[in-house]
Amino acid sequence: MKQASSTLMFQEAHEAAAVVERQLRENTSILKALGEQLRAKPPRFIVTCARGSSDHAAAYAKYVFETRLGLITASASPSISSIYDADLHMDGALFVAISQSGKSPDLLRSAQAAKDAGAHVVALVNVEDSPLAQMADTFVPLRAGPELSVAATKSYLATLAAVLQLTAHWGNDAELHGIVERLPDDLRRGWDCDWSPMVEGLTKASSLFVVGRGFGFGAALEAALKLKETCGLHAEAFSAAEVKHGPMAIVGDGFPVLFFAQGDGTQDNTIAVANEFRSRGARVFIAAPGNHDPDKLPLPDGVSPMVTPLLAVQSFYRAASELSLARGFDPDVPPHLRKVTETM
Repeated sequence: MKQASSTLMFQEAHEAAAVVERQLRENTSILKALGEQLRAKPPRFIVTCARGSSDHAAAYAKYVFETRLGLITASASPSISSIYDADLHMDGALFVAISQSGKSPDLLRSAQAAKDAGAHVVALVNVEDSPLAQMADTFVPLRAGPELSVAATKSYLATLAAVLQLTAHWGNDAELHGIVERLPDDLRRGWDCDWSPMVEGLTKASSLFVVGRGFGFGAALEAALKLKETCGLHAEAFSAAEVKHGPMAIVGDGFPVLFFAQGDGTQDNTIAVANEFRSRGARVFIAAPGNHDPDKLPLPDGVSPMVTPLLAVQSFYRAASELSLARGFDPDVPPHLRKVTETM
């Protein structure tokens, strides 16, 4: 049987700190020039377009862009262009296309439609010679290197880091630049956090909820996808602000719920919801800085709330690799899946 540390999923997630360090070193000129351009001619709004893990990164980007730049950010469905051939009015918009491979036909069609409609297209892509990278007005390479596991890990974390870097340059934000500069060391500090309670608690589970809010909502979406993909678990993601509007009705004794929290205005509400689930007999796991619960999933203290989701997802990937093996799966080759999904 494989050891968790021998899986590609584990090894590639472990590379995240080095990937972000490489981004900081090699993307500065690209992002500085883009930031100057966007300050000189500010877009009217931002549109993101992605699928799968990349769309979860876009959910994170929405919170970063709106809180640090004050620009409304909406998610575009690729089908609007690839299936319905809708005539979208994007003059003066910034269109941010996110993809690991840069090859999905519907994403390419959407990016071209946005470009034709007057948007400035920025592509966050890992594969540097991909069609999407070549089509974009500005290409921001993720610098993650080859990713061989079907489950995206380092490319997802690289996307979140690139979002922070772009925002820091665009906003000429000294505080955010400092946060980004510390990110590789924060990721290294977080790698050894012990999430074994999650592995032990979910080995025999059949379904669960994953809950986050604000900057952490994208992390919840990503974790739920990976639990389905690599562990054969039926996992659904919810916002802590929404999970009580119906989904809580099916939570009973022993039902597992995984919470992601960060030290901002969302934390008290998220922890309160977790405690309410626990009072119903649910098996609650909370990933939060300074958490001292019995089933705690530790995270480093002293990091920005915007960085906490990156550290949480990194620790989650490590634990998910182990959980997958414990449940009789191989996280590197999920059944019925392949690396590039070519949605039309």
